[in-house]
Amino acid sequence: MSNSNYAGIEDQYAALDSASIVLIPVPYDGTSTWQKGADKGPQAFLDASANMELYDIETDTEVYHHGVFLADAITENSSPEAMVDAVHAMTKKYIKKNKFVTLFGGEHSISIGSIRAFNEMYENLSVLQIDAHADLRKEYEGSSCNHACAVYEASQKSNLVQVGIRSMDSIEVGINDDEKIFFAHEMIEDDYWQEKATEILTENVFITIDLDAFDPSICPSTGTPEPGGLLWYETLDFLKMIFAEKNVVGFDIVELCPNPSEKSSDFLAAKLYYKMLSYKFKDIALEGEEGYEANSAYAKAGLKKMKNKEE
Repeated sequence: MSNSNYAGIEDQYAALDSASIVLIPVPYDGTSTWQKGADKGPQAFLDASANMELYDIETDTEVYHHGVFLADAITENSSPEAMVDAVHAMTKKYIKKNKFVTLFGGEHSISIGSIRAFNEMYENLSVLQIDAHADLRKEYEGSSCNHACAVYEASQKSNLVQVGIRSMDSIEVGINDDEKIFFAHEMIEDDYWQEKATEILTENVFITIDLDAFDPSICPSTGTPEPGGLLWYETLDFLKMIFAEKNVVGFDIVELCPNPSEKSSDFLAAKLYYKMLSYKFKDIALEGEEGYEANSAYAKAGLKKMKNKEE
């Protein structure tokens, strides 16, 4: 990655020791089966972030003041399995440092490693997948670490809730509980799908967002753009609810395939990432502000609600 700091923030907000947030880029595109280019996603995201206003109007915050450390990119690509192992190891390393860990891909197979790390570190974890595709195959093209298998392990080892699904193979039917899958064609007729999805999540939640969850009219630059997706404000309303009612312990965003002629998708991804951070930290006092206490700040961020940090 050519960017030295996330979003061009000052060095004082980008140092690991003082940052509350870690951003891990994973420019991997080893198993995608149609449009290639997700390996270029992290750089396009960082370039867009550097051209983004850092004051969030809605929350009246500048969340970067909590510190965002841009980790070295994970470039392991010798095999899907080796990549997943590398993502797992680095994610777990920063969770153990009491950081709010986020990742930007790369294709969706990177989430196998990130989810595995969070599942090992947090009790009773729910995985909220916002996606067009079910990604529930146990194995695809000879590997269980394929992008088509992104949440199979999560379906077996955690509470997986899937939102926005509108494409799947018949072999994926029945792998996850039907009551935990919110299909796009049903959501459009259900005014309460957000509340229903939130209700079945446990306290600790990891969010994985495939950008093809969005309708291609607002986010066309992704590997497999499926018609009929989510729009911007309904997605933000849902995420706001999740962050308000649950302890979001981390998240990843994947499947940006940048197009030099279409920059709006890059900017959507940048704004989405920053919005999610803003929702997470909006009620957490900064050091030096009135009411700040280190222990209560960590507790509010959910950073110490782990199984065993020494695991």
